Amino acid sequence: MEALGVGGPFDPADVRWVAVSPRLASARLASTVIVLGLPALGGAVAAGLSGLAGLWAIPAVLVALGLWATWLIPRQVRAVRYAERADDLLIRKGIMFRSMVVVPYGRMQYVDVQAGPLARAFGIASVQLHTASPSTDAVIDGLPPAEATRLRDQLASRGEARLAGL
Repeated sequence: MEALGVGGPFDPADVRWVAVSPRLASARLASTVIVLGLPALGGAVAAGLSGLAGLWAIPAVLVALGLWATWLIPRQVRAVRYAERADDLLIRKGIMFRSMVVVPYGRMQYVDVQAGPLARAFGIASVQLHTASPSTDAVIDGLPPAEATRLRDQLASRGEARLAGL
C-alpha cells in the first residue's frame, strides 16, 4: 500500500486502503485519445491541406494536452483508494487537491454497479453509493467486476443491517 500522506485527515490510523485497478488509467487514457487525438488528427489534416502555418497551433495544443494527461492520469488513478471499516466506508482521491468522503453504512439508501462500453472493454466497473443527501453520493471507479459485485453486496448488507437497528 502506498501512503499519500503521513497521518492527518487523509490518512486515519489503522485503515487498510485498497487501490482501484490500474486498468482505470488505461480506460481514461483511451478516452483522452478519443477526445483529443481525433481532433488533433483532423486539425493536422486541415493545417496540411490549407497550407496555413497558424493552423498547426491547434493540433500542437491538443498533443500537448494529451501528453500532460498521459503524465497526470496514472498518478490520479494511483491516488484513488477506499477502505471498509466497521461503521463506514472511506473513499480518498486526489494528489494536489485531496478529498476524503466518509459514508456511514446507515446512511446508504442503495448501491449501484455501473459499467459503460469503454469500462467493460477494459474490464472495470464503478460502484456508486446513494445516500439521503445528493451532495454526499460517492463513487468508486475502476473496480474489477467481481470486486464491484462483492462490494455492492457487502455495502448493501451492511446498510440494511444499520437501518434495521434504527
